[in-house]
Amino acid sequence: MNLKKLTACFLALSIPFGITACGSTQTSSNTAVSSQTASQTQSPEKITFVLDWTPNTNHTGIYAAQKLGYFADEGLDVEIQQPPEDGAVSLVGSGKAQFGVGFQDSDIAPALAADTPVPITAVAALIQHNTSGIISLKSKGITSPKEMENHTYATWDTPVEKAMVNYIIQKDGGDATKLNMVPCGNSFDAVSAIQSNVDTAWVYYAWDGLSAKVQGVETNYFAFKDIDPVFDYYTPVLIANNDFLKKEPQTAKKFLSAVQKGYQYAIDHPDDAAEILMDAAPELRSNEALVKESQEWLASKYQDDAPEWGIIDASRWNSFYKWLYDNQLIEKEIPAGEGFSNDYLPNEK
Repeated sequence: MNLKKLTACFLALSIPFGITACGSTQTSSNTAVSSQTASQTQSPEKITFVLDWTPNTNHTGIYAAQKLGYFADEGLDVEIQQPPEDGAVSLVGSGKAQFGVGFQDSDIAPALAADTPVPITAVAALIQHNTSGIISLKSKGITSPKEMENHTYATWDTPVEKAMVNYIIQKDGGDATKLNMVPCGNSFDAVSAIQSNVDTAWVYYAWDGLSAKVQGVETNYFAFKDIDPVFDYYTPVLIANNDFLKKEPQTAKKFLSAVQKGYQYAIDHPDDAAEILMDAAPELRSNEALVKESQEWLASKYQDDAPEWGIIDASRWNSFYKWLYDNQLIEKEIPAGEGFSNDYLPNEK
């Protein structure tokens, strides 16, 4: 599958505006005090964390952990970087970053199914359930996959994406051949597009779905996971370099302990967390209403029904990769249990 194209289109849909930099220089008095305390015994350990795209509400817990001194409390000096052209997975796999953000479907699957698998492991779910689905104008009356028949769909033209859309239409009793797939570009804005040249689009509800709401655009939406549980996979997830995990497991646990606290803060204080995110990425201020709406919505989604933030359910992880293989969307079967671990989360043994 075309990883670069899929990643670009996914995030063009999710973030319809450009941000050119992400900050890792924001500090607070708490950070300074914590750093001073850590330095009394030893120098902070440097960690490089690479985003999947520009800063957004998926990442708020990372910025909260940095701003509130949770990383410093663990003796860590974390640098947050933008991803290279070929994505976070390649940078983490190469060892140039210890941690990053990936997606179970679009970049981790091909990385694990390669002849020489990329040495990465998903170590925490940033959001517990798949929040993506199909959006359309309410006036179109498209409330289920079958009703996508005889309408247009903005496609990224990638095998997994098209197979999933076709699958949900057929599962709902429709005829997928009656859907007209129209290729989208990298600057695609789903909310604008469904008001002009297409009828349906794949979106992440926490951004585009709420963007429509903020703009006063009435829409219909249905989630992939509600059509078939096999699509309740993990997107996005926190990934780590395998060599780093093997050599420095305690450091990995310290990092995840701080990150878990950051996401718990975002869960408990969504409005304040949104301010932290916008302080780190000032360009987001131009979409402040959307950022706050998204943050409020995600506060109940980060952990959701999991016993703790970050847990990856093995059955859901394995089920989706079995579906990919059974539908010939990956050339090599990914063995059950491969590619993820809960072992580095704070409360795991």
